[in-house]
Amino acid sequence: MNDLLAALLLGIIEGITEFLPISSTGHLLIAERWLGHRSDLFNVAIQAGAILAVVLIYWKRLWGMLVAFAGHDAPSPYDPLGITATPAQSRDYAFKLLAAFAVTAAGGLLVKQLGWELPDTVRPIAWALIIGAFWMVIAEQLAARRAAREGERTAISWTTALLVGVAQVVAGVFPGTSRSAATIFVALLAGTTSRAAATEFAFVVGIPTMFAATGYELLSLARHGGIGEEDWASLGVAFVASAVTAFVSVKWLLRYIQSHRFTAFAIYRLLFGIALLLLLPANA
Repeated sequence: MNDLLAALLLGIIEGITEFLPISSTGHLLIAERWLGHRSDLFNVAIQAGAILAVVLIYWKRLWGMLVAFAGHDAPSPYDPLGITATPAQSRDYAFKLLAAFAVTAAGGLLVKQLGWELPDTVRPIAWALIIGAFWMVIAEQLAARRAAREGERTAISWTTALLVGVAQVVAGVFPGTSRSAATIFVALLAGTTSRAAATEFAFVVGIPTMFAATGYELLSLARHGGIGEEDWASLGVAFVASAVTAFVSVKWLLRYIQSHRFTAFAIYRLLFGIALLLLLPANA
């Protein structure tokens, strides 16, 4: 297959799966069996392309946080649904995002120092998909019961923010877990019973996380002289494809969760995980 076409397909797969709770890393590892293995920089960079889509979708909220830090007193747009926030609320949200990112950064650096390598065989990915499917259903049921008792909660607590940071590290260590699924459902279990609020925090915290990961890989390549070895044309094609498809995917998901639960994604994960166990050899 033409290398640019393969890169395009990988970018599309990343854009669709990065924010749907079905594991982009797991899908990419499987897709690379047929489309060719890619560098760590390629995989992280196309994730950054998907994150760029979130920046475009949430630019009003991000701008509101910057304005709040600058001391502006006017309420600012809060999210894509048009809710507004006071400067104090925007600053509080920003500090919690930074706290979650700090936990992820510290945990990620520790994992790197320990020399942890991502599992890249089928069996652990398949089991992560299957276990995650049951985890999603249970977490959403518990959140729904709590919401019925106490009312819907949209606030992100400090505990939730820190646990989301830990969830990002866990998702990075175990492909198939899904960063979006881990963070959304940790937020739901930690007390943010609103699907929309939990999803939004999970998406926005990915902005500094994935951009930092891309920068880290670039610096690592530069130190070891690997920049010139990267196929920048393929990476560019995949980056753009990932950004465009992620934009469409996130817009769709934000509308979908207003009136639907995540059950359909759990079913997909379960079926996909079982199919991987049955159809591919364990050491593939």
